[in-house]
Amino acid sequence: MPFQIVNSIISWFLKKRKHQMELFLKYPINVQHELLFKLVHKAKNTEVGLKYNFSSITNYNDFTKNVPIQQYESIEYLINRTRKGEQNVFWPTPIKWFAKSSGTTNAKSKFIPVSDEALEDCHFKAGKDMLCLYFNNNEEAQLFTGKGLRLGGSSAVYEDNDTYFGDLSAIIIENMPFWADFSSAPKQETALMGEWETKLNAIVEETVNEDITSLVGVPSWMLVLLNRILEKTGKEHILEVWPNLEVYFHGGVNFNPYREQFKKLIPKKNFKYYETYNASEGFFAIQDVNNSLDMLLMLDYGIFYEFIPMDIFDGEDSKAIPLEKVKLNTNYALVITTNGGLWRYLIGDTVKFTSLNPYRIRITGRTKHFINVFGEELIIENAEEALKQACLKTNAEISEYTAAPIFMKNKKGGGHEWMIEFKKHPKNINYFTEILDNALKSINSDYEAKRYNNLTLAMPKINVAQEGLFYNWLKLKGKLGGQHKIPRLSNSRKHLDELLELSILKV
Repeated sequence: MPFQIVNSIISWFLKKRKHQMELFLKYPINVQHELLFKLVHKAKNTEVGLKYNFSSITNYNDFTKNVPIQQYESIEYLINRTRKGEQNVFWPTPIKWFAKSSGTTNAKSKFIPVSDEALEDCHFKAGKDMLCLYFNNNEEAQLFTGKGLRLGGSSAVYEDNDTYFGDLSAIIIENMPFWADFSSAPKQETALMGEWETKLNAIVEETVNEDITSLVGVPSWMLVLLNRILEKTGKEHILEVWPNLEVYFHGGVNFNPYREQFKKLIPKKNFKYYETYNASEGFFAIQDVNNSLDMLLMLDYGIFYEFIPMDIFDGEDSKAIPLEKVKLNTNYALVITTNGGLWRYLIGDTVKFTSLNPYRIRITGRTKHFINVFGEELIIENAEEALKQACLKTNAEISEYTAAPIFMKNKKGGGHEWMIEFKKHPKNINYFTEILDNALKSINSDYEAKRYNNLTLAMPKINVAQEGLFYNWLKLKGKLGGQHKIPRLSNSRKHLDELLELSILKV
């Protein structure tokens, strides 16, 4: 009974935040532009503020004229100086935390500045809002009668000059108030362990006898953990281990390829899935309705948003538009200005709006993760939908995949080559390939045009990966766990060729 009382009290406090959300829901544009000028005013005496004459900025047009759109390479030298101890470079309050971003398996890491304001007013606030929205939509929720299982990165690494870097999840865990550890599992020292396999086993041992009511983490790695739990316990599904489990808060990768696998692991009719859109650069959106595929864009987290239509995208030379000018179902590259000192920063993600009142979005892919060697403009959203259709029609399930171009050679046309690891194999891979190809044609007119009579693109080539290939590939790169992800689409064959070579070795 005491646990139910605690749950009622905490949920009551969390639900009160909904009234504060009404302000940006009712006045989204006003809230966004007021936020922009607060950020500009606060940073006007920083090195960046003086360089771009923030003091002279009085409206959005001034802001776009004074401040260029920038990618990480443009500001890396400023970040490196701050990592060495310099302050007041791009943000006025001291910055000692840097989120090491590895959104892809690229060798080069990014170090994203995380200010105290970004932690408090963005990431921690978003965590509370995630629970607020869930409790408001589910009056019967009993999350705080048990514990939430969090699956994050390893402990942040101390550097000279009193700075630290690490996965964002690790930075958040290290900065959480001590009492937050009581409602979470595993304990902090386990959650922050560095070596993935050791940590995985420790989490299993520590949580298998807990009353887990919620899960938080990236789907690909959460699946690994849940399957390890079943191996340990000999149970058929997770509800036999944690009968009170009621919701999974997920983000980081598209959930569609994993949905059916989770349904089998957690066969509960009213089990809830809540998607979040958070990154090292900030927390941007939260699913605000049960059983929805859309996320509410959160407009009061210290982040000002701009958008570049992908049909005119040209990197830093692109022209962005503010929130009030976006249109439905248009693919946009996301540009952010944040309370961590990122100014008109091109994050690399693409989104589309599914609602303008309120502003709701879906993630469609990455600005650099697509295949457009032959003018086919294949984006991740196309690939995910086509794979979904192929799986439905062939009763197959996919664990992981990636795709790359087959370049034209000696009068031979090009094509797309896929590496797919199946959880449940189709009976006929040729039929699966044909369904995938037809689905891509129906979804993407550019792909369909290039496939006409095999003139430019031939039928896709699918390689069936042996079990564990992608896991072993990440392991060889030292990129297990945390926020590491499989690159889905690429204009280069680098990742695919590495996987093919590893497949031949049968590692």
